[in-house]
Amino acid sequence: MLLPIETAPGGAARARQALISGARAATLKLANQREAADPDAAVLVRAADPLDLAAARAIADPSLDLATPMKGPFLAEPLAWRAQAAAAMELARIAGILPAFLVAPEPAAEAVPLCAGDVAALSDPITLTIATRARLPVAACEEGEIVIFRSPDDLREHAALILGRQSGERVPLVRLHSECLTGDILGSLRCDCGPQLDAALHAMAAEAQAGGWGVLLYLRQEGRGIGLVNKLKAYRLQDQGFDTLEANRRLGLPVDARDFPVAARMLVLLNAPIVRLMTNNPEKVAALTLAGVQVAQRVPHSLPANPHNARYLATKRDAAGHLL
Repeated sequence: MLLPIETAPGGAARARQALISGARAATLKLANQREAADPDAAVLVRAADPLDLAAARAIADPSLDLATPMKGPFLAEPLAWRAQAAAAMELARIAGILPAFLVAPEPAAEAVPLCAGDVAALSDPITLTIATRARLPVAACEEGEIVIFRSPDDLREHAALILGRQSGERVPLVRLHSECLTGDILGSLRCDCGPQLDAALHAMAAEAQAGGWGVLLYLRQEGRGIGLVNKLKAYRLQDQGFDTLEANRRLGLPVDARDFPVAARMLVLLNAPIVRLMTNNPEKVAALTLAGVQVAQRVPHSLPANPHNARYLATKRDAAGHLL
């Protein structure tokens, strides 16, 4: 029985064992013990004393490390149910919570069975379908149409904005844009998401004016797929000196957890099998190509840095391979 630590109720039962990420185990000085040497593996740890909720949350959340520096001792134990542990960690990421669980708390609520195949079925892009579409003139271009996509087992609704008149004779200009509340809506200067979104819309509007068309795929994958709450936890770690990639790893989350096969499925449903892709990220090109969408051209999409995002952009260039 696993109980997510971050969402555990205030009166959560105590447990001596916890399931955490390999990266978190390394931070807790367990990197020389068994499976803890693998940063991508789930690690089963045992505490010397039963864990109350405050102690459990201090284990789970690295953004609390400055407030709770003394933890442990802990022992990494053999893990016989690796596939189920990996599935649990992935479901935590999809849910936007930290990948950390109390193991077999007593007493506990009714258990929900889980197998590794459940996660694969949940993330299968073939279940994505067009839910509805409507005309949508926008400031950049009055000739616009919005298309909404939905999967039966996923509450997130992805969107495509088509600018210009769709035509099989012209290869569309396409931008894969992952949701960013802070950048797209609030104008955050910590990233370049808002300016990239605005510049993409205007580039597609120019394409439409010249007789072509563009497609903006707005993917509900906040924080490169880790969710809004975890993204803000990563911001707190960045304020402590970690870069954007290190912060994700320290949270026990992937550096980039975005689901690009979903974007490929959206393009197939829009009858756009060949695209000109606006991106600085070679992994997007590779992911679409692997999913069966032909990238006829990579269109650079760089914008000037500001004092607040210069380190973020440099990290994307130097550590993540973005062509900036």
